[in-house]
Amino acid sequence: MTGPELLPLIGIPIVVAGFALKLNPMLVVMAAGIATGLGAGIAPLDLLELIGEKFLGARTLVLFLLVLPIVGLVERYGLREQAAKWIARFRHASAGRILLVYFLIREITAALNIPLGGHVSMVRPVLVPMLEGAAAARLGAPSSRMAQRIRANAAAAENIGVFFGQDIFIAFGAVLLMDAFLRENGIDGVEPLMIGLWGIPSAIAVALIHGWRISRLDAALARDAAGEKRE
Repeated sequence: MTGPELLPLIGIPIVVAGFALKLNPMLVVMAAGIATGLGAGIAPLDLLELIGEKFLGARTLVLFLLVLPIVGLVERYGLREQAAKWIARFRHASAGRILLVYFLIREITAALNIPLGGHVSMVRPVLVPMLEGAAAARLGAPSSRMAQRIRANAAAAENIGVFFGQDIFIAFGAVLLMDAFLRENGIDGVEPLMIGLWGIPSAIAVALIHGWRISRLDAALARDAAGEKRE
């Protein structure tokens, strides 16, 4: 490939450098998109129009903008506190057990394309307070280290469950993209149903591997609590 042909790939090093420097992800992605468009020879005004069309056509983004103020309102009136108090009533509930159940349900619902969760609408306002409440009932008020561990594991369970679950749904955009890519490159005989079926072994393996990691969360929190007491 010649130099001009490589210009549309300039967005890749921009994304890598931006994330490595821990810059604002939205600004990094926007900068990479603009650089890629200009590198591909798209006129600035045409590129701006294209970005606007994609922005307005993104239904997920619109729903995100609608959900965010609603979640903020219900949080102000005690959603997080009520979720923590409710889960603390269950004697055998623990942060690891609750998160494991959520992770498995999330992967299954993602495979069926059921919009159950999300970081904004489920993980932050509901799941994390439930995990922190369960940890508090067993180990006392979570320290800053314990809270960060809980939140990181909750975010990971959401991301991993959705990522590998969605690849099973045959109408998911990534599955259709793979099907179109294979057809454009002369590889026939691969249907979306086949791609989805081959995603099942990966989803099962991920459920076992990450489920095992989540099962160790309670022990990790107990070690954190013991370390805080010693200090």
